[in-house]
Amino acid sequence: MTRYLQLAEQIIEGVGGKKNIRTLVHCATRLRFKLQNTPAGAAGQIKSLEGVMTVVESGGQFQVVIGNHVSEVFHAIESSLAGTAAVSDKAADSAECGGETTSSASLLARFIDLVSGIFTPVLSVMAASGILKGFLALFVALNLLDPQSSTYQVWFATSDALFYFFPMVLGYTAGKKFGGSPFLTMAIGGALVHPTILSLSEPATFFGIPLTLINYSSSVIPIIFSAWLSCWLEKKLYPRLPESVRNFTAPLICLIVIVPLTFLVIGPLFTFLSHLLASGYQWIYDIAPWIAGIFLGAVWQVCVIFGLHWGLVPVAINNLSVLGYDTIIPLLLPAVMGQAGAALGVFLATRDARLKMLAGTSVTAGIFGITEPAIYGVTLPLKLPFLFGCIAGGLGGGIVGLFQVKVWSFGLVSIFSVAQIIPPGGIDATVWAAICGATLALVLSCLLTFLFGVPRNGQAQETVKKG
Repeated sequence: MTRYLQLAEQIIEGVGGKKNIRTLVHCATRLRFKLQNTPAGAAGQIKSLEGVMTVVESGGQFQVVIGNHVSEVFHAIESSLAGTAAVSDKAADSAECGGETTSSASLLARFIDLVSGIFTPVLSVMAASGILKGFLALFVALNLLDPQSSTYQVWFATSDALFYFFPMVLGYTAGKKFGGSPFLTMAIGGALVHPTILSLSEPATFFGIPLTLINYSSSVIPIIFSAWLSCWLEKKLYPRLPESVRNFTAPLICLIVIVPLTFLVIGPLFTFLSHLLASGYQWIYDIAPWIAGIFLGAVWQVCVIFGLHWGLVPVAINNLSVLGYDTIIPLLLPAVMGQAGAALGVFLATRDARLKMLAGTSVTAGIFGITEPAIYGVTLPLKLPFLFGCIAGGLGGGIVGLFQVKVWSFGLVSIFSVAQIIPPGGIDATVWAAICGATLALVLSCLLTFLFGVPRNGQAQETVKKG
């Protein structure tokens, strides 16, 4: 733990000190800072630290790529920042709702920052729940588990709970992101999936105004907009109410106003937009799914480098919510396996002991869906292996797209995605197409890297960043 504390202090110093940190979150491999201002030379200084893979400035964030130990470093930084303005509610409010909206950041940068801020806190649990759903489908397909058994029902409820109550979960994370009370916005999300609401039948009215009855379980977009509106209203109300009662009167007014407004206007409108988004994507995908596969398979890891991959996350989740399946995630499986294969090729070809060890661990992480160690530590510094991984990922993605492979639950793109691809009817050609596409990407990138991607003069270690 001591080395993480030391690295944490070095990173804090590199980003300009505690007072310069507006917010900090982390995903599977990255620390995602929002800074008051970025010090000159900060990226180079932090990149040179032992334990840091690289630094990416994207989406309005200063991203420090750590790898598999990111949570330990995050907690070390968090403990160092405890009690400072950098992690106070006030700082979060100004950073998340005031500063960014008036900044010169691009619309894309603000969108990526918004998406990552809302979905990052629950990403690991979403992945775990999706993997469990996939395994249940696999066990049923192999006749290892009866879907009518109580054992299956317990595990199914476990895997489905997060997605069923998604409006509550996203209500909490969106409330934090927008700088309001997260428990207030969680309560709004809870109202959307309350059994009383789900049991209503037509005709239903609110003070004589007809209600459009929609099942908001697993929905994404309506609660995010409702949370934003609630946070905006809360901030307007709070300074205008008597200090002695505003702590409960502000939430009370928000609940009274926002929940009915959600059922009457926000929910139906954004549910329509959600279906429109899903239908629009599906229309584009149906034109030439194999082209979509080649494109996403080839460029996905480039998007990961710049943090742009977050832009597809809400689209994939929305597809699952509206259509019951998603076709984006399967296209990305060959891209992930392509980089894992390239790292495997480096592992087999290099004579440098340090690079071999780094490549070996990167292969394992890549197969399980974490490609940053392979990209930043192995393939990208050597250039050709990264290119071979992208090419192989594109070819494998073309096969996956050609067979229109689908996933039936959300999760990190990894070897476990194969289980999530199994349709309700059991194993079919789409499953084998996914396996073939991923295997092709892995083997082809490994072979190309082994033959052409690694210097044979024993100097490859000079190309790879030390530390």
